[in-house]
Parts: sequence; structure tokens; C-alpha cells
Amino acid sequence: MKHRAKSQKIYDALCKIIPGGVNSPVRSCKGMGQLPLIVEEGFGDIILDADGHQYIDFCGSWGALIHGHAHPIILSAVRKRLEKGTSFGIATALEGELAKEVVTLIDSIEKIRFVSTGTEATMSAVRLARGFTKKKLIVKFIGNYHGHADFFLTQAGSGVLELSRASSAGIPEDIVKHTLTLPYNDIEACSQVFSNPAISDQIAAVILEPIAGNMGVVPAEKSFLKYLSTETKRMGALLIFDEVITGFRVGMKGAQDHFSIQPDLTCFGKIIGGGFPAAAFGGRGDIMDYLAPLGPVYQAGTLSGNPIAMEAGLQSLRLLQEPHFYDHLQRKTDRLIKPIQEKIDQKGWNACIQQAGSMFTLFFGKKKVKNLVDAQETKGVVFTQFFKFMFEHGFYIPPSPHEAWFISAAHEDQHLDQTRDAILTFMEKAMPC
Repeated sequence: MKHRAKSQKIYDALCKIIPGGVNSPVRSCKGMGQLPLIVEEGFGDIILDADGHQYIDFCGSWGALIHGHAHPIILSAVRKRLEKGTSFGIATALEGELAKEVVTLIDSIEKIRFVSTGTEATMSAVRLARGFTKKKLIVKFIGNYHGHADFFLTQAGSGVLELSRASSAGIPEDIVKHTLTLPYNDIEACSQVFSNPAISDQIAAVILEPIAGNMGVVPAEKSFLKYLSTETKRMGALLIFDEVITGFRVGMKGAQDHFSIQPDLTCFGKIIGGGFPAAAFGGRGDIMDYLAPLGPVYQAGTLSGNPIAMEAGLQSLRLLQEPHFYDHLQRKTDRLIKPIQEKIDQKGWNACIQQAGSMFTLFFGKKKVKNLVDAQETKGVVFTQFFKFMFEHGFYIPPSPHEAWFISAAHEDQHLDQTRDAILTFMEKAMPC
């Protein structure tokens, strides 16, 4: 057992002044039943805790750090930018440079607006969709996470036609009554709603993660996405892709290119900020021009387009465009997960790896996960044991069975091999044949 006295002291102090000692719940490792990681520094694919223990990192700031920790090119550019000022709340040319990169890379984006968080991006995209279509209802899917805006924090009712109920205290029912929550990857369930004119005529937008990353990695089926694309056009609703995780992660042009589906609006985060707080939403020009100051939909933010975050994001996207970047990233990912999946198949273990580009999840207790119901049927007890085993042996993975792991360009082959061997060692002992 690692000696973590300094981490414990820091965490105890944090708990006195920050609720739960953390600024985002999953960081608490509450479900894992152990002291959370207290990070001191990071470099490449390594993070160090307050007690000096080293971990190979597969969280990567929840996917943001596709180039690894403290990338020298990003750091150098940010240092230079810092000397010019940290925040203005006024327009800069730098915002245009990053916007141009995104518009050039993503075929569905004609105009884009920057915000500071993924929650802001999705929240603003929905407001824009409602303002543009002049309709009230939005459709989201069970197991898709779009941030913590009130109208997203819903759970499904007893039937697909029932309006959702709030899944957090502090949210009035009057807010979530305009949100329909439907099963993911279920065309039949959607059809029951979309074929009812009393409902479909009021739908402003359908929002989803084309590859879910918060119930584990669960890709949408292509037929499901094509159906949604066709139906939103028929209903006069907008299709919104939440690519906060998948944008620039599963490929240069995101999940929408992978599935050959062009949404009306797309939300970005994580990688677009290069490790700094930045996010964005963008899409068709006629829709985006409905935003103030051109149109009647209001959205604003003092730190939106912050120059430090814009610089980091710009450097991050330019690094992605180096020759064969995604090929190298895929090779690293395959080096880790292919031998594990082969062993799962060989041994007949009740487990699976689901992967999209350089993000993946190892599920215990299921051969395939298609939706949240499947994800919840996986073996959480086994995962808790697995997390503790990996942590104790110097590997940091997301402290939840329903989150994605991330490979970065900084992951070293030797570290990937060590991780593979550790995973297989655990599975040999824990998995019944």
C-alpha cells in the first residue's frame, strides 16, 4: 500500500473549505472507496502525486491532453502569450486564427463561437436551436452527458413518451418538462415520439454524443445517426452533435466525419483548449448568425476567447495536423488494447474493450455495451478491485467503470506494454474462465 500521508493531509484541508474536497465529483474517487489522487505535476504521459508517487496517466484531463502533459511547443507559445496579457474581455486576432482552423478542418462548421466550458457550449447550442426554430422541446438520450445545465440533468420516465424528471436537486420540474429523454441507439423508441405530431412539431433539437464517452465508450450505430439526421430535417428540428470529447480525438474531423453525418450544430471542448479552459459551438452560418449581436439569441462570457486558451488551442490543433499524427496515435492504442481483446477472446472471459480512435473502455461482465442499461449491468465490484490494483501499481485510470480512457501522443511504448501486462495480470486472477 502506497504511503500517501501528504496527500491525505492536503485532502483533509481541502474538505474543510471545498465541498467533498473536490471541484468536480468524480475526482473524489468516492465510488472506489479510497483517498483521491492529489496531483503535483505532470509531464508526457506521467503524473506525480503530492507524495512523489508516479503514475502512467490514462485520464489525460478527461481527454483534453491528446499531446500529453506539458507539451513543450504549447508551453513555449503560452509563455510568450502570457507576457502580452492574460485576459482582455475584448476581441483579439488570435480568436480568428483558432476559429479559422476549426472552420477549415470541420466540414459542417461555417461559423463558430468560443466559450469556456463544454457545459456552456451545449447549453448555448440548445438555446440557439430553440431561438432559431422557435420551438421548445429538446431530445436527449439516456447515458449521454452534456454538462450540468438544468435541462440536461434528467432521467427517463416509465415510458418513452413520458417527459423526463430532474436527476438533481435544485432543478424545478418546469425546466425539465421541455426535455424528452429517449433510449440511445433505439430507433423504434424514437419513432414512437417522432411520429406523434403533437410532440414532433414542438421539437427544436435532438442532441447526442455520436460516440458516448460517459457511460464508457459506446458508439452510436450508423443507422441510428442516419435516422436522426433524416428525422430532424423532416421535423424542422436541428441535429446537435456533442463532440466535446470526440472532436479532434477520434480523427481530424471528429466523429461526424467517421459516420459521414453532418449535424446542424456541433459542440467542442477538451482538445480545442489545448489543456486550458476553452470550448466552442458552431455550425451553419444562418443558424449561428441568430446569436447576438446579429440576432435575438443572447450568449456572452468575460473569458470567452481568452487569449491564453486560444493560443494553447491553436498550437494543439496545429500539432494534430503533423503528418501521420492519427496513424501514430492509433498504433499506440492498438499496441495496448489488441493483446487484451485477443486474450479475452482466447480465454472466453465475460468482458470487452470498446474503442473509438484513441479512446476506449474495458468493461467487465459484458460482451458488448450498446446503451446505458448494458453499461449498468457491467461488474462494478470487479472494476473497483481493478482500479485499486492499477492505482497501487502506478497506473491512473478514470475512477469510474463508465468513463473513457485516453491515449495521448506522449504515451511511450514501454509504458503501454507495462500497462497491458498489468491489466492481463489482474484479469488472469479475477476473471473466471
